[in-house]
Amino acid sequence: MDAKRLSRLPRAEVGGVCFPVAIDRRAQLLGLAGLSRERARSGLLLPGCACVHTFWMRFALDLYFLDHRGGLLGARLAVPPRRLVHLRGAAMVLERPAAQSGESAPVLAWGA
Repeated sequence: MDAKRLSRLPRAEVGGVCFPVAIDRRAQLLGLAGLSRERARSGLLLPGCACVHTFWMRFALDLYFLDHRGGLLGARLAVPPRRLVHLRGAAMVLERPAAQSGESAPVLAWGA
């Protein structure tokens, strides 16, 4: 089950998968920080965001930078804790737990 703070958020579909959407400042600031990989589950969509920090993370993140239509602009995979990552021109960022060794990378179907 998602962490309580994620389960209360509205959801949106990106790449064929539904994600909680960080609609308030607290959710955007916290992101997935402090959660275990299991509680972070599918990840979190951060609208109005082009910069993400990985401070207080317990695991690496895959970060997908999207345009205002949800199209993929760029990705930074397996970003470790204590980093700051940005992509100029991004309208939102999708945070997902990075695949661990032995796991296959999560598949998202990006529109053309």
